[in-house]
Amino acid sequence: MRKNKLKIAFAVLVVLLVLAFIVIKTKSKGPGEEVTKEISPAVGTIQTFISTTGTVLPKNRLEVKPPVNGRIESILVDEGQYVKTGQALAWMSSTERAALLDAAEGQGEEALKYWKEVYKPIALLSPIDGQVIVATTQPGQTVTTSDAIVVLSDHLIARAQVDETDIGKVKLGQDAFITLDAYPNTRIKAKVEHIYYESQTVNNVTIYNVDLVPEDIPPFFRSGMNATVDFEAEGRKNALLIPVNAVYKENDKNYVLVQEEGSKEPARRSVELGITDDKNYEVLSGISANDKIIIKVKKYQLPKSSAGTNPFMPFRQQKKTSR
Repeated sequence: MRKNKLKIAFAVLVVLLVLAFIVIKTKSKGPGEEVTKEISPAVGTIQTFISTTGTVLPKNRLEVKPPVNGRIESILVDEGQYVKTGQALAWMSSTERAALLDAAEGQGEEALKYWKEVYKPIALLSPIDGQVIVATTQPGQTVTTSDAIVVLSDHLIARAQVDETDIGKVKLGQDAFITLDAYPNTRIKAKVEHIYYESQTVNNVTIYNVDLVPEDIPPFFRSGMNATVDFEAEGRKNALLIPVNAVYKENDKNYVLVQEEGSKEPARRSVELGITDDKNYEVLSGISANDKIIIKVKKYQLPKSSAGTNPFMPFRQQKKTSR
């Protein structure tokens, strides 16, 4: 029993030492040093954006399928190649022609040549001007009427998902920028081509699809790529701008600190704000470009460590040196 009491007393002592250490540390932290900075409002352009995600897709995706069951004899195009309407994409044999040619091949070269001339293959033609985005079928492969031999796209677009709270700010012909996740340093200018009328629900959020057409489709554009889309919303030229950290709020009102001549302390001045790009505010009234705006920033410093403050560190007694 005496041993248990000693253990409990020791545990209580350790807890008290830890609490004392925390209290000492807390008291040692002084208030952050306040630093003031004086700036002048700038006159420039401010632009707001609506940012969302999107995906690169074909505007019209067309699958070229064979009219009959049979076998592919040759593929005449490659992925990425541009084709014209009426251009031959592949040659195929019907099931009957393929069986007849296989039988004639066993009879010799002349018989095979004869039946190839008599029984012509079927050409698969491109119905549109576009780009080949899928051409993976190999010659000799057996196909049915439900198999897509070649897939075409008239042109690639970016389809963005816009929240219903922002769809009212998106207009046809509006400028936007597309940034692919695979190429984050390249911004591709685009315009809004179509805004869908029917909404969709994604993760319990109502969104509307918006199609954007790039002004110049880069060669690295690929169907299925993920992208960030920034729609240009409101913008102002020759606007009076101040940083967002120069604005203070109190009782739903905005004010700034202005250094007036002959006064040591800055004075509060109410301002009316316009749009913001999360870095600057547009100031509509309250100050001019000649005013000096004061920004107060608290500068925090880590407490300096001192030897012997940790109760769990052994105390080292300094040796006295005699002279």
